[in-house]
Amino acid sequence: MKKRMAALMLTMAMAATPVSAYAADASQTLSVAVTAEVKTLVQWAASEEQASLVNNQAQEGLFRMDENNQPQPALCDTYDVSDDKLTYTFHLRDGIQWSNGDPVKAGDFVFSWLKQMSAEATNGYSFIMNDYIVNGQEYSEGTVEADEVGVKAVDDQTLEVQLKNPTPYFTNLCTMAMFFPVNEEFYNSVGDQYGLTPDNMVYCGPYVITEYDPAVGVTLAKNDNYWDKDNVKIENAKVRVMKDASAAYNAYQSGELSQVELDSTNVAANKDNPEFSQTVDFRTTYLQFNLTDDVVGNVNMRQAISHAIDRNALTEFVLADGSVPGNGLVADGMSGDGEKTFRELNGDIAVYDVDEAKKYYDEALKELGEVKSLTVLVGDDSVSKSVATFLQSELSKNLGLTVEIDTKTMQGRGEQMDANNYQMGVTAWGADYDDAMTYLDLWTNGTPYRGNYVDEEYNSLIADAKTQTDDTKRLDDMLQAEKKLVAEDAVVSPIYHKGSATLTKSNVKNLITHPIGVPMEFKYAYFE
Repeated sequence: MKKRMAALMLTMAMAATPVSAYAADASQTLSVAVTAEVKTLVQWAASEEQASLVNNQAQEGLFRMDENNQPQPALCDTYDVSDDKLTYTFHLRDGIQWSNGDPVKAGDFVFSWLKQMSAEATNGYSFIMNDYIVNGQEYSEGTVEADEVGVKAVDDQTLEVQLKNPTPYFTNLCTMAMFFPVNEEFYNSVGDQYGLTPDNMVYCGPYVITEYDPAVGVTLAKNDNYWDKDNVKIENAKVRVMKDASAAYNAYQSGELSQVELDSTNVAANKDNPEFSQTVDFRTTYLQFNLTDDVVGNVNMRQAISHAIDRNALTEFVLADGSVPGNGLVADGMSGDGEKTFRELNGDIAVYDVDEAKKYYDEALKELGEVKSLTVLVGDDSVSKSVATFLQSELSKNLGLTVEIDTKTMQGRGEQMDANNYQMGVTAWGADYDDAMTYLDLWTNGTPYRGNYVDEEYNSLIADAKTQTDDTKRLDDMLQAEKKLVAEDAVVSPIYHKGSATLTKSNVKNLITHPIGVPMEFKYAYFE
């Protein structure tokens, strides 16, 4: 999502707690850190991974991911699928409750899903339902009524969902925060104050929120009304906003943190440490071009910039955390045809070639005239700033192009991109499910955040893939779409697929992270 994956670091308490207090509290509190603000918890307004992380602990959907990244029944205990694979009937568990004691009802799912499908949704995620659920898009556009949408509460414990096309990963989607229920009666009682403070929310997940400050973080406590509370071992948890990687490392070294994500300066020195581990996520960081801009609206300029980036040097010498070069938009390891991954099938479509870069740049200058400088918009975390500095150096060295870096908070960066107030922006997308479509359909809506890209051929490829019942043809549609987006139109320039190098204290067990969907699970964690 704008989702996966913020730097996640286990800490033993919030920043205001003295270091001396951590040891006494170590068996009680699990705290993780994110590199950006938790700017909202309202699920139809939240799209960033830090909000997804928090909501996944305090709320729950029909399914929850297990340690093998497979969806397991959560608020539902059984479900049925029709022979044509278009109707799903979910049966909610007996006795499930909200944290205030109200029963969780099928109507609470209908209420929240309709919010996500409506024009009220501001998180850019309406497509995650509207593309699949009957009349979802029409409801968003205001051309049908709510009772015509393919989401019905048959009774308080039975939810029926009608899909436009067979969607084999639909239960995966149901693990995502946008698909969580909202207590309709409670929501109506607090109105537009919903989600602003812990008291203006109720919870159906393993934890409840007791403190919330977007710039500081969130404090959670075990939810005594949670249906599976006996399997929640950790009583207290915290999500902390912490942007500086070196400060986090020093805190780990001093015993303040129980897990820390390493930046490049500390990876080499810790590779032989028994506390060290390394993974690669299904998350791609890329350069988004604004096609309405006079300069980067020129395809030759975009091609020049993309060809001038040495992605291998970035991942080996700057990041050095297990990240791998972004030679395509769809991340390494994501499924393809069952024998080869999608990346293996489509090959390298974002390549470093200085000679080609210069040819494209010369053509761009012929068409544009003099280009004095460009500006790249980035977030204010350590990694984003390092990536921006590297891009600045590459474009100066290989093209003689001056690039200014505009650093904003992650919220500020997103707001400027949404407002179409940027030339280029460094942003990222993490896979919601193990299928290339989780990336590719983002560029069908023509929004400023996606560079204002509108292309009939591209949209046709995606539309066909979504309705295609022949798996081979569907895959071919997506392979062609990625080539068009990246190699031909250069709407985005992939930079790297994120890796994580971490140190974890030995007493932290079973803290599960996912390369797709929600970033992390507190529910199964415990201290040894």
